[in-house]
Amino acid sequence: MTNSLYDSLFACHKGNEASFLQLDDGQVVSYDVFLKRASQIAHVLQNSGVSPGDRIVVQAPKLADTIALYAAAVQAGAVYLPLNTAYTMAELEYFISDAQPALIVCDSNDKVELEQLAVRSGAKLLTLGGENPSLSHEADVQPCVFETVDRAPEDLAALLYTSGTTGRSKGAMLSHRNLLSNAQTLVDLWGFTNADCLIHALPIFHTHGLFVAMNTSLLAGSKVRFMEKFDIGVILEELPHSTLLMGVPTFYSRLLADEGFTKEVTGNMRLFISGSAPLLAETHAAFETRTGHRILERYGMTETNMNTSNPYSGERRAGTVGMALPGTEVIVTNPETGEPLPQGEVGMIEVRGPNVFKGYWQMPEKTAEELRENEFFITGDLGQYSEDGYLSIVGRSKDLIITGGYNVYPKEIEDILNDISGILESAVFGVPDKDFGEAIIATLVAEPGAQLDMEEIAGTVKDRLSRFKHPRAYGLVSGLPRNTMGKVQKNVLREQYTQKELTMGAP
Repeated sequence: MTNSLYDSLFACHKGNEASFLQLDDGQVVSYDVFLKRASQIAHVLQNSGVSPGDRIVVQAPKLADTIALYAAAVQAGAVYLPLNTAYTMAELEYFISDAQPALIVCDSNDKVELEQLAVRSGAKLLTLGGENPSLSHEADVQPCVFETVDRAPEDLAALLYTSGTTGRSKGAMLSHRNLLSNAQTLVDLWGFTNADCLIHALPIFHTHGLFVAMNTSLLAGSKVRFMEKFDIGVILEELPHSTLLMGVPTFYSRLLADEGFTKEVTGNMRLFISGSAPLLAETHAAFETRTGHRILERYGMTETNMNTSNPYSGERRAGTVGMALPGTEVIVTNPETGEPLPQGEVGMIEVRGPNVFKGYWQMPEKTAEELRENEFFITGDLGQYSEDGYLSIVGRSKDLIITGGYNVYPKEIEDILNDISGILESAVFGVPDKDFGEAIIATLVAEPGAQLDMEEIAGTVKDRLSRFKHPRAYGLVSGLPRNTMGKVQKNVLREQYTQKELTMGAP
């Protein structure tokens, strides 16, 4: 047995002195140096009691050592579980209690807050970034060679939590085969080579920034301009020296708003890729007019990584996510019967292939609901195919909101709002937003005689939820629209608020 994911992404770079990571401070980390660092961290994992199959929860800053930790987890046979750095302690408590990790890695600045969670879960706590990062210090004195742990293709490599239709977040189990097969397909499809330089301004706790961007770069041996965060000034400086940019729609709308973003600046670039949220057709057109480049839009999910892509060589059609990736089947079905629908008809998007996850962590019933016996995954997205095979996403059967590339489930926000004194009920939904894909709107119904303080309500939500889950605006209504069965008609609310200025009671 071997460890195909580690062998393909990392071990192949032994002795490779080519540049891998170029950091914000100007430091350049070669592939060989990175590989040795990952081995040092793998020793720390082993010394910390991490065994093959154990989960490692990581809520850490975007650092070279954080990527090396991912490589070390793969090498040590552990299951890597990255978490959004904006999650609150209440949110972290759920993820940690559910995943039952052997190790938690956090920012040094968050150590005091997380210590109690670590104690209650029985996990060891190490730190990265900030002052006195214990994981980095322990790694410094470890050997630069580590005996790679054997893992089968179907063994778990990662656990990523995603919003569901009811209840709390679900842990999507991704195998070594899932991650490697998707990276191999994308490298071939998008023409990645070791001559490429990718501008990486995405977070690395998300499948887009970690598995799509990093795994493809590693597989191809590309250079990565590893930015701590999206910074227009820095990106404009790097574009003439780079060939690739992966981003969310917000990246492109903000670049277009800067006069320094010109055709000359993008002259060395060969590909701009967008995902994680819908890209507006007007952004497509404006980008092409300004730069001569046509953005390549694709479609993926936490449970599947990438499913479809507009062609690298061929028409990149605005408003579509292209065709199914080679080796992946993407069909549109009747939501009631599961039978495939003809081109042009709107139905449920289902996906089958080596990229599709193994199921939800400790949720066999939910897995059975969304993974058919024929191995097709029911995405919850509604779509339709054009006559020539381009897929368009037309909506979601669920109430999931995608804002800035992050998934937000309205019920989590509604539960908090409905507990606030004076609020009778609430409805949370998304409306189109040119920067973030969707903006979160909360409509509130007051109890009889109650006077609602919108700033106080917004403050309560702020204390309980991550920033990306905060509503953009709050609206006060006399009642929520309902159908004959009593179900709130959020489609009616969306239509009412989409064309309005987002200032209704906004804090």
